[in-house]
Amino acid sequence: MLGNKVSRQKPCHHCKSRSASAPPDTSTIHYEKFWLYRHCSSVQQRDRQAQKAGQLFSGLLAMNVVFLGSAFISSMIFNHVAITLADVWILLSILKVLCLCWIIYYLLGTSQQPHAVLYRDSHAGPIWIRGSVLLFGSFSILLNVFQIGYSTILIQCKSRVDIVFPSIEILFICSQAFFLWRHSKDCIQVQHNLTRCGLMLTIATNLLLWLLAVTNDTIHMETESQLREVEQEFAGKAPFSYPYLCNKTALCTCPNTTICKVFQKGYILLYPFNTEYCLVCCSVLYVMWKNVGRRISHHHVPHINPKFKLQGVVFGPLLGVTAVITGICVFMMYQIQATSSAPNRQVFVMYYSYYIVLLPLMSVGAVIGTIIHALEKRELDTLKNPTRSLDVILLMGAALGQIGMSYFSIVAIVATDPRDLLNSLILSYSVLLIFQNITQNVFIIDGLHRQPFISPGTEEEMKEEQNHEPYDQRRVSMLELGQEIRKVSLSYLHSYSHLSWKRRALREISFFLVLCNIILWVMPTFGAHPVFENGLEKSFYGYSTWFAIVNFGLPLGVFYRMHSVGGLLEVYVTA
Repeated sequence: MLGNKVSRQKPCHHCKSRSASAPPDTSTIHYEKFWLYRHCSSVQQRDRQAQKAGQLFSGLLAMNVVFLGSAFISSMIFNHVAITLADVWILLSILKVLCLCWIIYYLLGTSQQPHAVLYRDSHAGPIWIRGSVLLFGSFSILLNVFQIGYSTILIQCKSRVDIVFPSIEILFICSQAFFLWRHSKDCIQVQHNLTRCGLMLTIATNLLLWLLAVTNDTIHMETESQLREVEQEFAGKAPFSYPYLCNKTALCTCPNTTICKVFQKGYILLYPFNTEYCLVCCSVLYVMWKNVGRRISHHHVPHINPKFKLQGVVFGPLLGVTAVITGICVFMMYQIQATSSAPNRQVFVMYYSYYIVLLPLMSVGAVIGTIIHALEKRELDTLKNPTRSLDVILLMGAALGQIGMSYFSIVAIVATDPRDLLNSLILSYSVLLIFQNITQNVFIIDGLHRQPFISPGTEEEMKEEQNHEPYDQRRVSMLELGQEIRKVSLSYLHSYSHLSWKRRALREISFFLVLCNIILWVMPTFGAHPVFENGLEKSFYGYSTWFAIVNFGLPLGVFYRMHSVGGLLEVYVTA
């Protein structure tokens, strides 16, 4: 059904070694064909229509896979007798094996063909994104190792699927991490439709793994919360049991050994890293999918790769480290109270007070940064950039989680008792959180659309590039270069003296916001969930309704903080 790709001229094998950044000859371009548009008179028009059709069919493939997997996972949650967790694992294992086969074929076949990668997207797969893939992937591998160890200890009441599934998961994580590290910048020019379908299948598989990880983590949260309420309500009475817990899991208890407790606790605590890994991989794979068949123009100013430096940044790291240390202390005190017994009122007051102090500082910093962007004379980057477009969509979409929960909290508090101390703190926290999300999004998005500042070292790099040219060419070009440098030097130094304080302020603000977003990611990721445990919204909306709201908003909020770190680092290095 999907058409094959053809070349206007058979490529020569010696051209394979050509640099991907060099503009290729038009004879090496592989134009796409699709059987629905085989009668188009123009080759370029047929190529564009075939590209849209390929994206449509690969998107439909991913949509059907996601709906099928979501139906399995939902059936497991609401009817765990007919559809068990093992059934979901079997389905996901089949999908992961298919993805593994395609990744291996891409690495050994597609990417090795002549003229396969004529272009590379310099914006795609920055180092901190690929580093996040490796970091979260390593913790996800450790999670699966804990799961294998835990299932091995309880092998008498566990099925073989409990060991096979995490083993396949480890292979999938390793191969996917290597694939994204090496090929995240590729603009593949051969086997377009097969590559699109493979990428979309991998995206769908990661989304289903994220959905399963979120449901397993939230089921654990729900179980602990219910058991805590049962202990308070039925203290001194006969043991109370839930039908969900009176299943095979209740009979499969961990023996009183240290190694089993370590496997069990580590298996639970590492789940947030697995969810982040799946979402980060989805974002990188989506950019690769958009870049399939993309031909980058080389007639614009070449992309500048700014380097991460801490020179001239003092107040941002100082304030950020202070916020991180204070947040860790608040988080530890909250966790001690939450694990020993139900959190008391003073712990909630302390937790929300920390947020009420921190969020206005972050909002003010983002507003000042946006004003500085408006005062700058840097040009806007209007070139097509799938990575930046995805960053904007993810920032706006992920922010809906925290904003949605905040509005639900505002309605619940205003309708009950807004004058109470704790309620007034929650109300202030919700309003400030909405404002902080909006101001930070404006600051990041505006910064991502700015051209990077050219540092003085760029001129030296231009000289070094000239030194690699033949002597005859260099003798002429050096005279022109010297004249240009003399013309620009005075105006450059003048503009540098006027822009230095703006760039320094942008770096201070960006670095401060990076550290703040890291601590705001750590606290809900590792168990601090006062929005579910304070009891106000839960009593107003009902347990099931509020749990569904938190189940939707909390994972998005965690992803928003982590994705904001990447956007702020981009703003920092381009300032």
